[in-house]
Amino acid sequence: MLIDRASFPRDKVCGDFVGPAALAELADLGVAQAQAFRATSKMADLALHVDGDQLTVMGIPQVDGLPGYGRVIPRLQLDAWILDAARHAGATVLDGRKVTAVQQAPDAITVLGHSAAGPWQLRTRLLLGADGSNSIIARTLRGAVPPSQDRIVAVRAYFDDVDGPAGQGDVCFRSDSFPGYYWLFPAGGGSANLGVGMLVSTYPQSGRNLREMLQRLIAEDASLQYRLRGARMRGKILGHPLTTYNPRLPLTGDRVMLLGDAAGLINPLNGEGIQYALQSARWAAGIAADGLASDRLDAAYLQGYQQRVHRSLRTDMAFSRLVVQLFRNRNLNHVWLRALRTIAARARTDPDYAYRVGCVLSGLTPAVSTLGTGAAAKIFGQALVPSPAGASWHRPGRRGQPVHPTPDGIGNTARYPITPEEFKDWAAGTGRALAEFTTQLTRATITRSPRRQDRVMDVGAVSRLRSGGSSGETE
Repeated sequence: MLIDRASFPRDKVCGDFVGPAALAELADLGVAQAQAFRATSKMADLALHVDGDQLTVMGIPQVDGLPGYGRVIPRLQLDAWILDAARHAGATVLDGRKVTAVQQAPDAITVLGHSAAGPWQLRTRLLLGADGSNSIIARTLRGAVPPSQDRIVAVRAYFDDVDGPAGQGDVCFRSDSFPGYYWLFPAGGGSANLGVGMLVSTYPQSGRNLREMLQRLIAEDASLQYRLRGARMRGKILGHPLTTYNPRLPLTGDRVMLLGDAAGLINPLNGEGIQYALQSARWAAGIAADGLASDRLDAAYLQGYQQRVHRSLRTDMAFSRLVVQLFRNRNLNHVWLRALRTIAARARTDPDYAYRVGCVLSGLTPAVSTLGTGAAAKIFGQALVPSPAGASWHRPGRRGQPVHPTPDGIGNTARYPITPEEFKDWAAGTGRALAEFTTQLTRATITRSPRRQDRVMDVGAVSRLRSGGSSGETE
């Protein structure tokens, strides 16, 4: 039984990019074979921009037989198609019902809520929480809201009559909005999804209004002005918080499992979440089916699902968390933006390096570590080598005095006072992120060869894609 507070079709704030791994999962579900799905916009290239300069255009890599492209599909369409697939597979759909409480008992779970028809409740053997980044199921299981360090806030709007290549997405960074980033993804028929995302927790705190930031970027940023010169906005700018991956938080309990955004399965580096939602649902389904058949639905048995998530995603997520933690220190914006320019310059001349960068940008980071453990770290590690020589690494002043950084060298003068306490907090967080990444990298090195069957990309859908058995996404 599927319960949702919305009535479908309904909109959802998202970048709408469905990457190659997600396309394979959708093909496995039978969603990708529909004619309407196949008519959606393909995106095969990603352009990287810094301060209005287009630095490079990279193709989306082809990994493990997956398509060498993604699709841009508004969630108004995509989620309704997935819901229809669930209904056709035998699920009972109850929409327009908001969940307000969850009550656990030894032999069952009771879900309570209200709808237009009044209060309702259901009793179930197993509850799968797939209710998004503000999940009430996650709050019940964990006893708290997500930590601010795990949160991203994003806004997006749709535009019509957009210029530029129909199959090229743009990922942009700018000195005065970093560590945020913004994107433009063509959605077909001259329309595009345009949005901006920002870490909630930065040092010092950014305190920015993202709607105002997006409007300012539209008016001022050269890379956006080129594509939006004759465009018009459709509807409103809408925003939504996202919860990113935190390996310390539980994904399971007695008769409870968390999936997708509710589990925090969003990559903090690129904001990718659709593929992880689909993959986690497949992993959870296997554990759930076995548990229901054997009547083993306790936390110890369901822990196998959390172990699968960690085994498949934790190394690459640890890398992403480390990079994002470094980005939180806004006094080092000049270092990171210069590193991005170095990355783009090398990607223009080194196809193997461009391939790896393309994997990170398009949500194929598991392929980076399986192709060579630690390769993802080299992308940024090598880029940072020349940066410190020409950059000032600012430390906090004595006796609690804030430090004012010098101009960032990218065309903007930035002054972000940071206190010694903030610096220590950032440094401690960086140490924890580095320890997590080092631990997971060591584990991946030890287990990589004998555990090839556990790789994220080694799924039934990929096997069918390789053999041409799936009619959805085989080009």
